[in-house]
Amino acid sequence: MLTPFLTDLIAVLLLCRVAASQYSSDQCSWRGRLTHESHTRDVEQVYLRCSEGNLEWLYPTGALIVNLRPNTLTAAYKYLTVCIKPLKDSKGANIYLEKSGDLKLLIREQDHSPNQVYCYGMDEGSLFIEATLQQDISRKITAFQYELVNQRPGSDLHTLSAPCRPCSDTEILLAVCTSDFAARGTIRGVTHDSELRESTIGVSVSKLYRQKSKIFRTAGKSRRWLGQIRTPLECGVNPGNGDFLFTGSMHFGEARLGCAPRFKDFQKIYKEARDKGQNPCEIETD
Repeated sequence: MLTPFLTDLIAVLLLCRVAASQYSSDQCSWRGRLTHESHTRDVEQVYLRCSEGNLEWLYPTGALIVNLRPNTLTAAYKYLTVCIKPLKDSKGANIYLEKSGDLKLLIREQDHSPNQVYCYGMDEGSLFIEATLQQDISRKITAFQYELVNQRPGSDLHTLSAPCRPCSDTEILLAVCTSDFAARGTIRGVTHDSELRESTIGVSVSKLYRQKSKIFRTAGKSRRWLGQIRTPLECGVNPGNGDFLFTGSMHFGEARLGCAPRFKDFQKIYKEARDKGQNPCEIETD
């Protein structure tokens, strides 16, 4: 059941009433607070036009409506998935999905675990962020990062981007050609964090095929690159000997593991595809 406050706010939405505010904003990010005298019952419209960015709401009172869109608007944008990742100390508000005046709870205040990512379909509505009643709002900040991704909705982006199941031959061939990063290397070590529910793989790279961001960096005078890749803890990753093909995606500034076959297995898969003229791109495998 909606609180009287939420019922009033929905009515305000339909009347398009907008609160005064102080904020800094660009096309990707927003940081600010409401300043109207009756701010406890006001709503601010926020428009962001990027594939990724962040929002930081200082001393939350009233409500925000956050409208997310890609920077290039096409008919396909309705099929995008929006993923948001609350910052560790985010407090002071509940986050809902709002569509045609109906609200669906997405994230309850302080009900998110560290590193938790929440995803929903673009066609499910806008974000409606309602400040919770607080005795002291001076130390409350509601903050999260967001991404628009071409993936199906799910409760956890990590599960979507790095499934624990082995990749098929076709998925491996596509991964080496289209992933945000692709590299040949060895595992230097693996650490596990039960609180964050993830494992971190230390990687030493001998052949770098591509990287979207500076995931791997050269180590001194060595010709090898070093870097870290993250994966869900439940995948049970352990150190292994020999060379691997590491592929994956960048999400919220972190490298997430995708397909990672042993390199000798990849060589066999790639050779068979090339012999049949079915390799999607040319890769040096020697």
